[in-house]
Order: sequence, then C-alpha cells, then structure tokens
Amino acid sequence: MKLLTGLLVCSLVLGVSSDGWLTFIPEAAQGAWDMLRAYRDMREANYIGADKYFHARGNYDAAQRGPGGAWAAKVISNAREMVNGASGHGKEDSDADQAANAWGRSGKDPNHFRPAGLPDKY
Repeated sequence: MKLLTGLLVCSLVLGVSSDGWLTFIPEAAQGAWDMLRAYRDMREANYIGADKYFHARGNYDAAQRGPGGAWAAKVISNAREMVNGASGHGKEDSDADQAANAWGRSGKDPNHFRPAGLPDKY
C-alpha cells in the first residue's frame, strides 16, 4: 500500500497527466521487476567484474518501459546505493554504480560494461 501511495504522490510531482496514470503505474511496476531480474541475474552469475553491467542492464530495461519504469529504476538505484553507503561500501564504488545506472537509464547500451567471458545467458 505504501508503494502505491508513493507512486501516486510521485507521479503528481512528476506532472503525470490523468491520462498518464494508466500507463505510469504499470510501467513503474514492470520497471521494478526488470530491476529485480537484473539483481537476481547478478547474484546467479556471481561473476567478478560484472556488477556495473547488471546495474546498467537493469536500469536500461526498466527505462525502456517508459517514464514510470525510468522513475522506478532511479528510485530503486538511489535506495540501493544509500543502503550500500550505510553498510560501508566506498564512495568511489557507489559513484561508479550510479554512473552505470545513469548510463542504462539514458538508453545507452549496457553491454558497454559487459565483462569478457560473462555467459551469453546474461
């Protein structure tokens, strides 16, 4: 319920028209699933050096859904980096993650960050 309330309030702030509500909310939900899928793939792959690729891919996939997906990707990415920062991860790593996040959300090819040898499954 909190997520739905948050989406509604944020969509107002973002200036979503009444016609856009019908697409913004599903896009945001689908974008959140895209982010979760990228996270699960990253955990499954357990591949050294692939972190930035999965950050960029999750944000890219979510942003392709539309404004709602891009919004969800940004919120999730910022929250994740906030949690990582509080857990002692370095600022440089967080900044690099955020750069990969922004790269993906902007529509640029996430394969830019793909490490050599990462299985084609991902």
